Amino acid sequence: MIVFLIDADNLSSPAWVNEAITSAEATEGPIAVRRAYGSAENLKGLAESLRDWAIRPFLNVYLTKNTTDMALAVDAMELACQTPAPHTVVIGSGDADFVPLVVRLRERGIKVLCASEYRKMAPEAVKAYDGVIYVGRTVVLETATTKAPPAARKAATAAPAAKKPPAKKVPTAKKVAAKPAPAASVTPADQVTKDMVLAAVPKLKTGDWLPISDAAKALHDNKLLSKNASSARLFKRFPQSFELKPEKQPNQVRLTSAAD
Repeated sequence: MIVFLIDADNLSSPAWVNEAITSAEATEGPIAVRRAYGSAENLKGLAESLRDWAIRPFLNVYLTKNTTDMALAVDAMELACQTPAPHTVVIGSGDADFVPLVVRLRERGIKVLCASEYRKMAPEAVKAYDGVIYVGRTVVLETATTKAPPAARKAATAAPAAKKPPAKKVPTAKKVAAKPAPAASVTPADQVTKDMVLAAVPKLKTGDWLPISDAAKALHDNKLLSKNASSARLFKRFPQSFELKPEKQPNQVRLTSAAD
């Protein structure tokens, strides 16, 4: 028996769910148990996939703690203790929180796979699984290759590099003591990009929640945020990429999307 348990608060795109199930069934066989756990909002966003694949939704009460992860883990261990036990469990989430569950399932002789959007997969969790099904790669690659117009890409590859003219000899000038370079100024807020934020705070790339104070310190150190500026306001400029919690006076932030 194959079981697929989806953390709908993490694997929240219908396209990702469809791709994950198709890939899992192609390599492992028909999936007998299909369940999705999450908030009402996220389960509603997966309504089409839930209907098409006959996935049972399990509504979770939204709290500040990881109650969705706990509900999924409890059901996974309950299924593992049944007779006969599943021979394969697929967990639809890249969160590192599930590593203890993965270890216990493997100790019971169950093969455990992970299905995750590749930018949300926690690097430290990869080796805990018997395999990882990455979804969403095709969309990201297509987006990257279609940004530049075809004519511009062709011209860029066809045009030879221009040769630099030989440097003119300049009479030797009297050496002057160099003045100390002025201190680097803070980048204006409207010029800060998502990629600049991720370069300054690489821990966000794991997709895990990060204290917003840690992120703010890294942004200050990299001159992307002035001393009196709000880090929450900066992250809110990229609503498709970063999520803050709680909604009022947020104290945590994470990367939620691969979209530019």
